[in-house]
Amino acid sequence: MDDSKLHPSVREFKQFLKDNPKVVRDVRLGKKTWQDLYEDWSLLGEKDERWTEYKDDAKMTETVEENPPKGEKIELVSQLFNQLKNMDPEQIQKQISNISQALGAIQGVISQFQSSSGKNEQSQSPSAPPASKHPFSFRQD
Repeated sequence: MDDSKLHPSVREFKQFLKDNPKVVRDVRLGKKTWQDLYEDWSLLGEKDERWTEYKDDAKMTETVEENPPKGEKIELVSQLFNQLKNMDPEQIQKQISNISQALGAIQGVISQFQSSSGKNEQSQSPSAPPASKHPFSFRQD
């Protein structure tokens, strides 16, 4: 799949996984699921304490995973395909939509505070563009 077609948050998550290969190893070993990791990453952010266990050995793990033996490569590919089967793209899309709605609500609250405190400023500049009700619009497939 072409990365340019992915949602920006999914691309950022993929970059996070590249920077922290120990996270990927836990999924391949069956300790975690992609769905759980993505939800934690999107809700908590990558600077949360939850990720410190993965960051400690990131460099060492990266060098080990770059050159696995041929038999391990085949096993890793089969595990990857098995995990891809278990991923639910609709749930990922729902999470992205929920986050978008939450950000829209927060932006609405902020704009209400700005408009109530800045009425004097708005009366001086009537040509200001109106705030959009839906700053993050996604289309559903």
